[in-house]
Amino acid sequence: MYLSRLLLNPRNRQAQRETADPYNLHRTILRAFNSDRETASVLHRLEMNPRSGQMMLLVQSAIRPDWGWLIEKGYLLPADQSRDLENPAVKEVNLSLRDGQTLQFRLTANPTIKKVRRDENGKRLNSNRVPLLREEKQIVWLKKRATDNGFHIQHADISSQRKQTSRRKGITVYTVQFNGRLQITDTQKFKKALEKGIGPAKAFGCGLLSLAPA
Repeated sequence: MYLSRLLLNPRNRQAQRETADPYNLHRTILRAFNSDRETASVLHRLEMNPRSGQMMLLVQSAIRPDWGWLIEKGYLLPADQSRDLENPAVKEVNLSLRDGQTLQFRLTANPTIKKVRRDENGKRLNSNRVPLLREEKQIVWLKKRATDNGFHIQHADISSQRKQTSRRKGITVYTVQFNGRLQITDTQKFKKALEKGIGPAKAFGCGLLSLAPA
């Protein structure tokens, strides 16, 4: 598994346009891989510093990415402005995980429920995903995903909620950032959740579970 950290140039017009549209950002990220998102197990999260406006893009993948073309286009923050940090930074990650282990986590997710729709004759149509807007329901959603994916939420806070819209695709995604502490209950399920992501809207910057020592 590979983890990339990219410091984006907030003055670059292409970076401005694409980070404003979750579909365009998704398409840009996939150019670093020679396969589709699911094959490369690509997950990403865009983080913005509210004070400085600095944009940091985290990308997790099963394949080592090639970010060279982004450098050529000026998409990344120049070296003299990146606080002496390598940009882009790519590292291979081999986590040592075990049942009972406690970790800090961060997750940007799309808490939703499926709402059944029917036509005028009562025939069932494709379900709609309805966002959960109340914090208590968002926490319940997170705890249910945790149970399904081999971990238990010990504590969780919500630090931000956003609405992202793709004009090109006509899609609106409500995102919530969870921060807290978890405990692994089933290591195999947990590893699979790390690789595949948590919840829906993975192509639009949701599902990447970041971990740190507790």
